[in-house]
Amino acid sequence: MSTRLQSSGRLLNKNNPVSFTFNGKKLRGYEGDTLASALLANDQLLVGRSFKYHRPRGVVASGAEEPNGLVNLGRDGHFEPNQRVTTQELFDGLEATSQNHFPTLEFDVGAINTHLSRFLPAGFYYKMFIYPRPFWKHVYEPFIRKSAGLGKAPKDRDADTYEHFHAYVDVLIVGGGIAGLTAALAAGRAGAQVLLIEQTAHWGGRAMVDQPEIDGMSAEAWVAQTLAELNGMANVQTRTRMMGSGVYDHGFAMAYERLGDHGPHDGPRHRLWKIRAKQIVTATGAIERPLSFAANDLPGVLLASAVRDYALNYGVSVGDRTVVVTNNDDAYRTAIALKEAGLEVPAIIDARTEATGQLPEAARALGIRVETGKGVATVKGGKRVTGVAICAQAGEGSVLEEIGCDCVAMSGGWSPVVHLWSHCGGKLKWDDEQAMFRPDPKRPPMNQNGIGFVSTAGVANGFLSTEGALTDAFAAGETAAKLAGAKGKADKAPMGADAAEQPISPVWLMPQGASYKLRSKAWLDFQNDVKVSDVQLAAQEGFESVEHAKRYTTLGMATDQGKLSNINGLAILSKSLDSEIPNVGTTTFRPPYTPISMSSIAGVAQNELFQPLRKTPVSDWSNDNGADNEPVGAWRRAFAYVRSGESVHDAVNREVKNTRENLGLLDASTLGKLIVKGPDAGKFLDMMYTNMMSNLKVGKCRYGLMCTENGFLMDDGVVARIDEDTWLCHTTTGGAERIHGWMEDWLQCEWWDWKVYVANVTEQFAQIAVVGPNARKVLEKLGGMDVSKEALPFMEWRDGKIGEFDARAYRISFSGELSYEIAVPASQGRAFWDALTEAGEEFGVMPYGTECLHILRAEKGFIMIGDETDGTVIPQDLNLQWALSKKKDDYLGKRAHERSHMADPNRWKLVGLETLDGSVLPDGAYAIAEGTNENGQRNTQGRVTSTYYSANLGRGIAMGLVHNGPNRMGEVISFTNIGGEPIRTKIVDPVVYDKDGEKQNV
Repeated sequence: MSTRLQSSGRLLNKNNPVSFTFNGKKLRGYEGDTLASALLANDQLLVGRSFKYHRPRGVVASGAEEPNGLVNLGRDGHFEPNQRVTTQELFDGLEATSQNHFPTLEFDVGAINTHLSRFLPAGFYYKMFIYPRPFWKHVYEPFIRKSAGLGKAPKDRDADTYEHFHAYVDVLIVGGGIAGLTAALAAGRAGAQVLLIEQTAHWGGRAMVDQPEIDGMSAEAWVAQTLAELNGMANVQTRTRMMGSGVYDHGFAMAYERLGDHGPHDGPRHRLWKIRAKQIVTATGAIERPLSFAANDLPGVLLASAVRDYALNYGVSVGDRTVVVTNNDDAYRTAIALKEAGLEVPAIIDARTEATGQLPEAARALGIRVETGKGVATVKGGKRVTGVAICAQAGEGSVLEEIGCDCVAMSGGWSPVVHLWSHCGGKLKWDDEQAMFRPDPKRPPMNQNGIGFVSTAGVANGFLSTEGALTDAFAAGETAAKLAGAKGKADKAPMGADAAEQPISPVWLMPQGASYKLRSKAWLDFQNDVKVSDVQLAAQEGFESVEHAKRYTTLGMATDQGKLSNINGLAILSKSLDSEIPNVGTTTFRPPYTPISMSSIAGVAQNELFQPLRKTPVSDWSNDNGADNEPVGAWRRAFAYVRSGESVHDAVNREVKNTRENLGLLDASTLGKLIVKGPDAGKFLDMMYTNMMSNLKVGKCRYGLMCTENGFLMDDGVVARIDEDTWLCHTTTGGAERIHGWMEDWLQCEWWDWKVYVANVTEQFAQIAVVGPNARKVLEKLGGMDVSKEALPFMEWRDGKIGEFDARAYRISFSGELSYEIAVPASQGRAFWDALTEAGEEFGVMPYGTECLHILRAEKGFIMIGDETDGTVIPQDLNLQWALSKKKDDYLGKRAHERSHMADPNRWKLVGLETLDGSVLPDGAYAIAEGTNENGQRNTQGRVTSTYYSANLGRGIAMGLVHNGPNRMGEVISFTNIGGEPIRTKIVDPVVYDKDGEKQNV
């Protein structure tokens, strides 16, 4: 049985016992335990059920590679599913429950799937769920949805807090084993700014278990000495419980720090680091591979290194009698450690024909039986191991002997952790001698200058000996520091020594000629229930690509990401295809390396901070003066300024008339403002906009349209030429971030070599529209800049002073009135607004909101993105073909506009709409056409896009898209009217006020 040893447990504080619960049962452990070690110490081998077949599963590993030990942790607002027992540190009061079973872990009715496994092979769902068709909706889909997933989704709001942190370093080193410490030592001594991170709570990695000699001292002493030196360097920062999550382009890395998972805490639970590093060194070590033999998934079958970890780190024996099964020397360390701890090791089963090295001889000297050329035919037991059946490795599985045991320690060799190297395009090469994929230094991830910015060190680079790992890691740290610009000397690498090891013998299946009966019980992917026979079936059915086979079988998917299963699965696939492993290749490793919490991704963006309301410098004044706000993206803009005793409708009418007759002020600060700068900025904007921007003269403005690649309108706005290399692009309020992202997407992905810089300065400036016949008078009263017609003509801009304010005045109009849009620094925005309202009293000044803005623009026939457009509208539909440049060879959307259905003149086009009775058309109403469609519904010939009551005209006005509308002026058509008779409406010119534009040009 699994129990606690009294003589070991280097990570435990046995003076501090803690209590926890598992499935409601109260258990005890010690400070320093992981949940896995504490469960094993309480003889709780069964921790969950497998996903597909609901087979009993126990812990198989001791680190982040653990595929089976996934549990629900906590309750209520602290509940979180799918947490690994091997990485969860034990604390007093911890509550854990097992997953994926009903009604109990010990008795799970889903286990019937094991007996139906012959009918549920890989890819069965692709065949079974097709016929009969009606079953999908009523039988298959409900069943699949109920069966999907492992843990339960949280129901309560997360009670913890989370945060993001940004860091900028010369060298980021991921991994705190002896290789990572050595690389940090070299880079730190060279003078580089270093951040060294380790995903566990402890430094030193596997060396602290195996204790090789380093610089003439024990690994434990060397680690302590090295940490003291690193912590004494001002240019080096070290952090534990921090996982390197992903590596991305341009030296960007993500790291996941667990601040509060190891006990009660006051601050944030998790911190997501966003790190910019000139160089990244991954010293992530290696993961031991399992061996594939029948029933290798039973509770009590563990990786040999994990059995050793539990015994030496936590003082836990997984079993009283442990059989070691291996194809390499390292597993002998486990047998030796167990024997020295007073436990029985009935036999070491070595698939190699010879085992005569230093470690095998040491095992024999302790009286351990070593059987070479042998394998495991099957493991005996139901919910836990009771024995193993031994066979010849070269045979088909005939049982030679049965050995009673309660633990099997298996080792199939080691695979370097290459995930982070691969995230950003680093390539791998196959090392036939060590039977592993390792990083190819000739094909590293490259930065924008064509220089490799990621390197690997130590065991992660394929150097399995202590001496080789230390030498390689020191060179990696020194080189990274040099590439990052450090000039100091790194001194010399530490020297290491450990037992010499014999070569590994690649073993992908035990025995090598295993029958189908054995192969169908030999597990490759414990998390996704993928067997050797499943991969062979995929190859047989034509899924020869490793990526296709992965999806057909689910091998290496989900949170496992191929950590334990990948190499064995690839080897089985390659043999099935009669090919070499490197020819089959590997699947794609994707970040994060292990799962991170969704809340850490959100950071502080929770509750009221989920999408913070954005405020302009004038927002507080607006709210204090009757603003009836409406949401516009994340902004709240004044729909109208309602006075006492007024309705919103009355306020809008008042603002509309006053702005036409006197003076109106609009807070236009929310409009997007993007600076586009660089030698290629003009060329870039010519591609972004449908009309020419590169020939715009400095000091002038031009209205522009933006289309998607498919030719549909996505945004519009006024562009101003600031200087020879700089343009300022105005966007719609809701389009600022979207258009900024759109521009960056094209620059980074398509035109990456163009010299263009885009900055979103929307919130750096307050922008006030000063509108109406008295607009010039109020600005002249404030004094400063000459805003006369001659000094500042329409569609031009000037910099200068207005009153005491630094201002940029744009002579543009979205209302058809004499209008200026004045941009001032955001810090001066409120003061400028106050100055305008005070100076404008004698000119009848009133603020106006977005509804007034819409009515004024509709009276002039100006379009509004989102009203006149809906993702299917092109410029020609809105009679804006004049804005499509014929001088340019290309722009986004140009080729789409040439498609037959786009160039077809037989489209709905923009017109004005005037009801015969002066009423207001319903928003979105459809124009009725003769006949019915195939669904028996009335045909339509247009729709209303914008509709308002115009206080200036005393009637309703509207615009809409109507079939061949511009050719049907004066024609009367009918629009739908919910709950009433159709509304008779005349097609008119969209411009219903000051058609010649005399008022805006004064």
